[in-house]
Amino acid sequence: MKVRIGIAPPPGDTPHHLAGLAERAEALGIDSLWLSELVQGPAVEPLVGMAYTLAATRKLKVGTGVMILPGRHPLRVAKQLASLAALAPKRVLPAFGLTPARPADREAFPVPGPRGAVFDESLELLRLLLSQEKVTFHGEYFTVQDVGIGPLPPKPLDIWVGGSGERALRRAGRLADGWLASFLTPDQAAAGRTAIAAHAAEASREIEADHYGTSLAVATTEIPATALDAIARRNPGADPAEIVPVGWPAARAMIERFVEAGITKFVVRPATPVPSAERWLDDFATHLMPLQT
Repeated sequence: MKVRIGIAPPPGDTPHHLAGLAERAEALGIDSLWLSELVQGPAVEPLVGMAYTLAATRKLKVGTGVMILPGRHPLRVAKQLASLAALAPKRVLPAFGLTPARPADREAFPVPGPRGAVFDESLELLRLLLSQEKVTFHGEYFTVQDVGIGPLPPKPLDIWVGGSGERALRRAGRLADGWLASFLTPDQAAAGRTAIAAHAAEASREIEADHYGTSLAVATTEIPATALDAIARRNPGADPAEIVPVGWPAARAMIERFVEAGITKFVVRPATPVPSAERWLDDFATHLMPLQT
């Protein structure tokens, strides 16, 4: 299985730093850069940032980790992704989530029904639009008639999803090509992988063995309060030390544990703002890139 380790910008980073971050990442040979959905605050909007970063680089892959799909029309998202894939072949990595990481951002994504049901139908329609020249679809929330988005990617884009609840794992197995988890321990991620594979088999599908990943925040000296709060909210009862490593040796050891659990794709980010993103990238390259296969 291919182990690949990408990065995400430091928390609180602004659009002005994105070009330098991407250029440095490409110079170091880093696999990928992932942009989160954070509406309120300085972070760049993920699709805008993806387009900019793909234009500023030549080899770096760029993903959304994760972008919220419910609240966006699948037809527009399909058009945007197909356009990006045509401009930067094999470098577009879309991953979608159900709800924003910050509850205050939820109002920015109004949906026409129950959010989970809308997400499922959105994924179904999105996959059709990205793989068929003409699509007619009559769902509960979306209807399109004989619609085509133009030239399609030669190979359909892999669509990844996040989430770790039972419905999210079922969605990943039945409707997605990969899974990008977050705030899970290695053991929990292994259990999620097993559940997704079972749901895929029930739907007569198969998720590729190296299409299971996780986001990983790395702390410098101690786990910050923001991470502790997020863990308490999203994975209550979990040991924070099993989720946020402190220091590069601990990060390396944790990634090795995830790989043993069958998780092979990683999005690593600083747990707190860093004095120098360039220095952080250099340390990342030194300590973690040797783990790639």
